[in-house]
Amino acid sequence: QVLLVESGGGLVQAGGSLRLACTNSARTSSNNGMGWFRQAPGKEREFVAGISWNGAITRYEDSVKGRFTISRDRTKNTLYLQMNSLKPDDTGVYYCAASRSAVAADSISGYNYWGQGTQVTVSS
Repeated sequence: QVLLVESGGGLVQAGGSLRLACTNSARTSSNNGMGWFRQAPGKEREFVAGISWNGAITRYEDSVKGRFTISRDRTKNTLYLQMNSLKPDDTGVYYCAASRSAVAADSISGYNYWGQGTQVTVSS
């Protein structure tokens, strides 16, 4: 059983930073890609960033490139998302997810385990 728990969300002013963390209780998924998604009110859940099983390959949604950094510490079974230069459009519930494979897809269907989400609110 994979249990993903996000933390680190909160309220921040535009231009500020937050670091999200996602702990994974099951060591079996350490060989899987991981990803971050977000969902704004009234909108569909969208891909934000993904990382391969060994951290060698990362991918980002265009609007967060250069501002967000995804990383993972396999020894701690923890996934991170460093978010800098935050904008009000970044507001939403952020979810971490475990990929079905060793790489990180950019679609929801590529993931089979999800956390409960953490709220990020960026004020203007």
